[in-house]
Amino acid sequence: QVQLVESGGGLVQPGGSLRLSCVASGRIFVINAMGWFRQAPGKQRELVATVTVGGGTNYADSVKGRFTISTDNAKNTVTLQMNSLKPEDTAVYYCMADIVGSGLRTTRSWGQGTQVSVSS
Repeated sequence: QVQLVESGGGLVQPGGSLRLSCVASGRIFVINAMGWFRQAPGKQRELVATVTVGGGTNYADSVKGRFTISTDNAKNTVTLQMNSLKPEDTAVYYCMADIVGSGLRTTRSWGQGTQVSVSS
């Protein structure tokens, strides 16, 4: 089975920065995409940013220009650099990976989440 472990969450002041990392481990043939989602209290989980094997990226409108997603394929790691953080960014951030595994099927795996809190 695949495991995703996030790190880097914490408390930061508005305008500050955080860097989230996620490492995938387990039975992995290839990772087609990795990304980050977030869920704030009382809200639905939403996409933050994704990156595909082809290098294409996708960002939520609310984070464009502030967040940057990147991968280290050799280490099965995805990173989210978050700058100019706002209180509205407060949420639990979840790592996601679309992984080709058994039967060459692509399945989506999730991390347990890491808390990001932005406040004065």
